[in-house]
Amino acid sequence: MIMLDALYPRLAAIRHKTPLRLVIVTSLGPRMDTDPEVLRLEELIAGHPPAPPQVAIDPAEDLAVLQYTGGTTGVSKGVMLTHRNLVANALQIKEWFAGAKMAEERILTALPLFHVYGMTVTMNYAVVIAAALILVPKFDIDEVLKTINDHRPTMFPGAPTMYVAVNHHPRVAEYDVSSIGFCLSGSAPLPVEVQQEFERLTGGRLVEGYGLSEASPVTHCNPLDGNSRLGTIGLPMPDTDAAVVDLEAGETVLSPGEAGELVVRGPQVMKGYWHKPDETAHALRGGWLYTGDIARMDGDGYFSIIDRKKDMIIAGGFNVYPRDVEEVLYENPKIKEAVVAGVPDPYLGETVKAYLVLKEGQTATEEEIIEFCRQQMAKFKAPRLVEFRESLPKSIVGKILRRVLVEEEKQKQQRTAM
Repeated sequence: MIMLDALYPRLAAIRHKTPLRLVIVTSLGPRMDTDPEVLRLEELIAGHPPAPPQVAIDPAEDLAVLQYTGGTTGVSKGVMLTHRNLVANALQIKEWFAGAKMAEERILTALPLFHVYGMTVTMNYAVVIAAALILVPKFDIDEVLKTINDHRPTMFPGAPTMYVAVNHHPRVAEYDVSSIGFCLSGSAPLPVEVQQEFERLTGGRLVEGYGLSEASPVTHCNPLDGNSRLGTIGLPMPDTDAAVVDLEAGETVLSPGEAGELVVRGPQVMKGYWHKPDETAHALRGGWLYTGDIARMDGDGYFSIIDRKKDMIIAGGFNVYPRDVEEVLYENPKIKEAVVAGVPDPYLGETVKAYLVLKEGQTATEEEIIEFCRQQMAKFKAPRLVEFRESLPKSIVGKILRRVLVEEEKQKQQRTAM
């Protein structure tokens, strides 16, 4: 195992339970003490010749990465990505961002490199265009704003929660964030209000893209030339086909404007899931990757993600897509972060619940939020329940974990039933 020395204490506590033979550590900051038998990466590099042994590989078949899914909708699975998958996706991004200048761009790397988004859109893409990586150990808004001010990144790939944090920082005006030329938002839906405010603050372009671990990950992105469409994930990447198919059998291609499951195919699509043949057969059918996301395509070929199939709420027989409700909630000037989930209801089967974090200094009532939503959407879509929280559970890349909230709700109801 190769790891940061700062994280070694976590491994040391369980190493005796594992078959690990060697542990190699390196530092991101001051050197930390470890056990005597642990090897140092820098010492190994210094003690060996610079020419590594040549290893014969088949780029189209041999695995480069076992990329584990986030597990936001179930048990995490090992995605088998080949060398060809990763190289293809990095080159697709290069072609999409054709305005980037070779060897001149500076990428703020606040995304973890072990996550498929950070690995491809920051690290692999940076290798392709010879960009500088400005590394920050984790996303801390004060540190990130200082880093932008001091090191002048030109690109800032991130998740919507990162841009929310920039938009609502009370002292953002004290930092110079004008170096940012463009940003790609991924991992979660980008609310239109967040996009517009971030562009106003920085003067840069913020566009929404889409991807998943099973596709290395990028399959769609909005153009940077001014033809982006708010609320969409844009167009398929070069050499990528995409379609919307019926939700039942997944065999009928739907017409523009109709909602169904998004399917994609291209050189970035995985070989399958590690040691999971049944799941692989379900996800890869007839050369297409079935994403599990509900989408629609407009007449010009722009795609919009409505929600994940597993996140769709069926309330009293009506289909409610959480993103539709979240977009309305983000229009409320008091709300900083919002997520909507379906929670068990004895009468409706499921009901719509909104979990909210208010902006600093703001107050609101449950009734006020419900009425705000009912004025802007059909009554069956509006939340019936509202919970105000100090924070929302998030993944390592800032994706709000709706599943965690649903599990909390189920446990709460079980305790009440007792």
